[in-house]
Amino acid sequence: MSGLSGARTCPGLGEASDLKFPLGAKFREPLTEARFQQLFGDAEQESELLSEPRWSGLCRQWRRRPGACSGPGAWRLLLARLPPLRWLPQYRWRAWLLGDAVAGVTVGIVHVPQGMAFALLTSVPPVFGLYTSFFPVLIYTLLGTGRHLSTGTFAVLSLMTGSAVERLVPEPLGGNLSGIEREQLDAQRVGAAAALAFGSGALMLGMFALQLGVLSTFLSEPVVKALTSGAALHVLVSQLPSLLGLPLPRQIGCFALFKTLAAVLTALPRSSPAELTISALSLALLVPVKELNVRFRDKLPTPIPGEIVMVLLASVLCFTSSLDTRYNVQIVGLLPGGFPQPHLPNLAELPRILADSLPIALVAFAVSASLASIYADKYSYTIDSNQELLAHGVSNLISSLFSCFPNSATLATTSLLVDAGGNTQLAGLFSCIVVLSVLLWLGPFFYYLPKAVLACINISSMRQMFFQMQELPQLWRISRMDFAVWMVTWVAVVILSVDLGLAVGVVFSMMTVVCRTQRVQCLALGLAEGTELYRPLRESQKLLKVPGLCILSYPAPLYFGTRGQFRRTLEWHLGLGEGGKESPKTDGPPDAVAEPVRVVVLDCSGLTFADAAGAREVVQLASRCRDAGIHLLLAQCNGESPSAGDTDPGRTPEQSDPRTAVRQCPGCSCSCPGETGDYGSEDLHSVGLTQSSGV
Repeated sequence: MSGLSGARTCPGLGEASDLKFPLGAKFREPLTEARFQQLFGDAEQESELLSEPRWSGLCRQWRRRPGACSGPGAWRLLLARLPPLRWLPQYRWRAWLLGDAVAGVTVGIVHVPQGMAFALLTSVPPVFGLYTSFFPVLIYTLLGTGRHLSTGTFAVLSLMTGSAVERLVPEPLGGNLSGIEREQLDAQRVGAAAALAFGSGALMLGMFALQLGVLSTFLSEPVVKALTSGAALHVLVSQLPSLLGLPLPRQIGCFALFKTLAAVLTALPRSSPAELTISALSLALLVPVKELNVRFRDKLPTPIPGEIVMVLLASVLCFTSSLDTRYNVQIVGLLPGGFPQPHLPNLAELPRILADSLPIALVAFAVSASLASIYADKYSYTIDSNQELLAHGVSNLISSLFSCFPNSATLATTSLLVDAGGNTQLAGLFSCIVVLSVLLWLGPFFYYLPKAVLACINISSMRQMFFQMQELPQLWRISRMDFAVWMVTWVAVVILSVDLGLAVGVVFSMMTVVCRTQRVQCLALGLAEGTELYRPLRESQKLLKVPGLCILSYPAPLYFGTRGQFRRTLEWHLGLGEGGKESPKTDGPPDAVAEPVRVVVLDCSGLTFADAAGAREVVQLASRCRDAGIHLLLAQCNGESPSAGDTDPGRTPEQSDPRTAVRQCPGCSCSCPGETGDYGSEDLHSVGLTQSSGV
């Protein structure tokens, strides 16, 4: 509460010295809003704006609205919705093109095996993973604002989608299906996965229309990291049957992880030695290559594409050794060339898949927005969260017409894109060219690719998610509450499911916020010697407490959940216990003598909002203070919150004005003169304190 330079000093220093104020302390006259406007602003213009009727301002905005449909307005809208129109004219072709080309080709090479692997995790044929690695990447390049973001298939979304697909289109109990029956089952599952993508895209577009990009903040960083770490464990366990060559049905629902482990242990004697050997050799190659890419990322010109090398080696080995016929090794088979015919998903399934589409949409947007924000902060540019909603919503909606499953930004390929030297969204076009070449010409080369290799690629891509647990010791030291959120979310995801774990994590995270508001301390303030700064009396520096005056700061919202704590805290400070016989408490030195409180100033600058219950609590407090002979003054009231004065039905419209509610204490006989935000300077002069609340 420091004074403004150039403000005049208060002439009434004699009153201050009577109350034993430090002689070196300097005081200034109360700086009201009118005085501030006179010194620093146009008071006449401000008063005209305040006196203008609300309907007049609305009419003026309505008259300006047609102007927004002009040519310049349409061009600004087009620039906002098509980011390439902004960054492409400023593109540095000589400096950035080579880096974008190398990064895009590198990411595209990884997209090919990873897309096929995540398609198996989604319970659809591998070729649909290639479609999901092409269409969403192309659409995000045109609509996205994240320059370093790589979209496509994501393991967590594939796991969530696969669980929903298995529940919507379960495999027959017999399990022995003919070729035609298997094709029909795959077609139904592809339709269910596309319907999930359509539903999640429609939900994100609805969120964009309502400008709900801020919803991503409800998925805090501990919740997102615990969710991805727990989902990585689900991915690992779900791929064990493919690693061992066990034709086991996929477990879904709660405790699916433990059911899968039990089924694998029971069927372990029937595992295929050939597929087990392929899995061991694949992991022996993929894991060290991942470590080399991480350890020597600064020295390598581009990351080593271990996945594509493993795919080529395994395909050649399976073809030359006839592993599919001699040892019954499961292979990918024929990848259809070209693109599927676009068609709408079965809209009759939308009511059934809505409950699954919502968590998928939230996870997709939260992961994408958090990744985009991380790299935007690192490279000093900004992203538009609502434009990201539009980009991912359109990406999922349009790609679902081509039988794609839900997609989002991916952790592994985004990190790979940055390490390979990517600079802008143009890298996505080069990635699409690589995937397109596989779809049109190179698909037959993956005919003999063992599915066990794709399972190994799924597991090795979880490396970053598993290593997130290394941050737990540091999180414990920084915030025990965030550590609890992390652990509760992770345990819920592992034990229950990804969907339910997400819900538990969000609810628990919100509950911690509510609990923190219950533990707020009301601070008693005192004057720091030689200054006009007010600090909590519990601080070690020498502070002066004015006799008969109590200044309290309540830094928390006042609502139905905190009204009890608010009442007890103020009763403790003011001595308003049972019957009012308690003496007021002091936060000062132990030898300080508690004197009766005659005036209490409640600093509401930290009170972000108040509901009707909180307002009634202030009314009751003012009534009790009046009965006890205490003047209650309110300072720094938030005009947008429901004021306690609004609870009195007898108040006139002028008294119900938020600015008046700041000046006049409801239910109290005292009057608090001064403009909005002033402590009530005349009453404070009567007790020897002159203090403005800060303009």
